[in-house]
Amino acid sequence: MIVRPDIKPVKDLFQPDFDTPSVYNLSKEDLINLMTEWGEDRYRGSQVFEWLYSHRVDDFDEMKNLPKSLREKLQAHYSIEPLETLVKQESVDGTMKFLFKLRDGYTIETVLMRHDYGNSVCVTTQVGCRIGCSFCASTLGGLKRNLEAGEIVSQVVQIQKALDETDERVSSIVIMGIGEPFENYNPMMQFIRIVNHDDGLNIGARHITVSTSGIVPRIYDFADEDIQINFAVSLHAPTDEQRSRLMPVNRAYDIEKLMHSLRYYQQQTGRRISFEYGLFGGVNDRKEDALKLAELIEDLKCHVNLIPVNHVPERNYVRTKRDDIFDFLETLNHQGINATVRREQGTDIDAACGQLRAKESKEETGS
Repeated sequence: MIVRPDIKPVKDLFQPDFDTPSVYNLSKEDLINLMTEWGEDRYRGSQVFEWLYSHRVDDFDEMKNLPKSLREKLQAHYSIEPLETLVKQESVDGTMKFLFKLRDGYTIETVLMRHDYGNSVCVTTQVGCRIGCSFCASTLGGLKRNLEAGEIVSQVVQIQKALDETDERVSSIVIMGIGEPFENYNPMMQFIRIVNHDDGLNIGARHITVSTSGIVPRIYDFADEDIQINFAVSLHAPTDEQRSRLMPVNRAYDIEKLMHSLRYYQQQTGRRISFEYGLFGGVNDRKEDALKLAELIEDLKCHVNLIPVNHVPERNYVRTKRDDIFDFLETLNHQGINATVRREQGTDIDAACGQLRAKESKEETGS
């Protein structure tokens, strides 16, 4: 039996402090409790939730079945402002990338990806990132702040509004945009509870995936949540030497600590783990790397998602040759590891995570 170690807990960093927080921060249960605190009937909370997620209104005054006094009170205490779309890019394959402006002027990216099985939204959890992965554009300007739960929810609501025009719906969510979700853990979990609710956007738990670079204490927390969310880990290297060069987070939580937390996760949940493995030419893409990777994860129920690296102008990594990608894949498969190569989307737009924000917001990145 794998025991959860007694390790120092981590706290969410750089929380925003708005005078009027987003109403999208509130779950249905939160809204019902708020109505009770305000001396209103409990069902008013359900009505507000319905207006937000079934009718997707942008103004409290549009909630016509609420008393005017309640609408005014909501207006005084909460924000319902939609995210401002600064840039909208559309790829020939249907991928859409949005650059949204937040209330304090910072910008974030959200991506809509179209698949045969439905529409998937990749959401951002932080303004920037402090993890410092050497291959990622998201970290170029460092971390400015975490997002409120409501700012993450609003990304999905805005995409759903765009899909409403063609009678489509968001069918899945990946929490893999800018930032490290497990450094904004509590707002991220609140976001999941809100979008998962049957009376809201009703995104099934098994249609939501969260990815982490390996914040080990939060992996233990996530393992104990008793929730059927899909879980992915950005691994990118089979040894500490390689991984620390690519991902400085490995210096705090090395591979041994990471693997122990993942075995605990699997023991607690029984769920499969997805490993994201970016292939960088001459860095981590040799046959011996594939063999070491297979040995590292052979005892886990898992899948490896091989990712041909997107070129980021500010970084010096080169793309692994096509033949080498499939040699790496074949080596893993021969070792009994379930692996596939990620289908590329949006290659004719600013595809790499953080690229659009870095290009459009020089004052944030310090460029």
